[in-house]
Amino acid sequence: MQDLVRQIEECRMCRDRFAGTATAHVPRPVVWASKTARVLIAGQAPGARVHQSGRPFTDPSGERLRDWLGIDADEFYDRTKIAIVPMAFCFPGYDVKGADLPPPAICRRTWHPRLVPELDKVELKILVGGYAQKWHLGVRTNLTDTVSAWRDFMPNAFPLPHPSWRNTGWLKKNPWFEADLLPELRRKLREVLDAN
Repeated sequence: MQDLVRQIEECRMCRDRFAGTATAHVPRPVVWASKTARVLIAGQAPGARVHQSGRPFTDPSGERLRDWLGIDADEFYDRTKIAIVPMAFCFPGYDVKGADLPPPAICRRTWHPRLVPELDKVELKILVGGYAQKWHLGVRTNLTDTVSAWRDFMPNAFPLPHPSWRNTGWLKKNPWFEADLLPELRRKLREVLDAN
C-alpha cells in the first residue's frame, strides 16, 4: 500500500488542467491512508490551505469537522486509525466566482478502484459532501435528502454535509443534524476507534 500512496503523491496528470485555472498551481496530491485504518473520511477535494500544508483538513472546515466528530487533532491525524481519502487528491482550483472547482473525475477513476479496496480494515465511512456520498453509497439524491436519510446507512456509513462555514445556513435549517445525527456518529466513531 505504501507504494500506491507514493504513486498517488507523485501523480501529475492534472498539471495541464490546473494551468488553465485562476490559481494555475502545480498538482500536490494529499492522501492520508494506511492499511490499518478502521475509519475512512471521504470528502470532495483539498482546498487551497490544504494544498499549501500538504495535510488534509488544515482549515476552518477541519476544525468544524473535528468538533462534529468529537475528537482532537492528534486522533484525527493518526493515519493508523483514520484514512482521509477525498474524491480528488489535489486542490482543483477556483472558478471565476472564487468557488472551488469540483473534483476532477479522472482522479477518482484512476486511483479509487486501487486504493479503496486496500482499506479493508475500515469499519466506518464518514462521507463528507455529495460527491463522496454518490460514489460510496451509490445514491443519486441531493445532499439534504441523503443526509436526512442517514439512518438508512447505519451502522457503517454516515453522510455529512461539508463542514464549510458556507453551510451554516443549512445547519440552521436542519437542526436534527446536530441534535440526532452527530451524537450517533460520535458514539459509533468512539466504538470503532476504541475497539482492540
